[in-house]
Amino acid sequence: MIIAVDGIDGVGKSSQIATIQHWLEARGHHCLCTRDPGSTAIGLRLRELLLDSDLTMHRRTEALLFMSSRCEMVESIIRPALANQQTVITDRFLLSNVVYQSIPPRSSEQATTDNTVSPELLWQLGRLANNGLQPALTILLDMPAAKAMTRISGPGDRMESRGVEYMEKVRQAFLKQLPNSGGATAVINADQPIEQVTLDVQRQLATHFADDATP
Repeated sequence: MIIAVDGIDGVGKSSQIATIQHWLEARGHHCLCTRDPGSTAIGLRLRELLLDSDLTMHRRTEALLFMSSRCEMVESIIRPALANQQTVITDRFLLSNVVYQSIPPRSSEQATTDNTVSPELLWQLGRLANNGLQPALTILLDMPAAKAMTRISGPGDRMESRGVEYMEKVRQAFLKQLPNSGGATAVINADQPIEQVTLDVQRQLATHFADDATP
């Protein structure tokens, strides 16, 4: 199965992915962690282009590059892992693609066909690129954008550099689009001590993997 962990930058996805991996492996699951975009040679090259703050591109171009990266990851990494009975934990998946490309890149802009792609079209394109593959569980780590951005150190990438108002719109779009992800979904309040976030994530895992014994 696939577990996707999503949310705006700064919410602590990497820490919780490590928690999920440890929790599952303690119960006998073999896990593989991936990052979207990335994880393949093609995906890493596309990731560099997509996050390069010196580049600008049309939103449809951006959306299709993300789709291409994910298609390569699904076919060359995720499907073989699933066939080998591994549980795949992915840092972002199609939900992120839908969210980021369906809102204007600047908070002051109104949505137009030039600066956005409709969520409905993005879901359709994404499921075509994934050949129908979707997460069994999507965990959305949620936190106000202003708080999350204080956790980001160093210069922002092309997405992060769009500012806190933009990132708050991204956050709200995540909450709106999450039910369309397919499979089970959970919203976790990431604006609390990491120990509590971890407990909340583990409770979701325990619900989803109810047949696994608790150590």
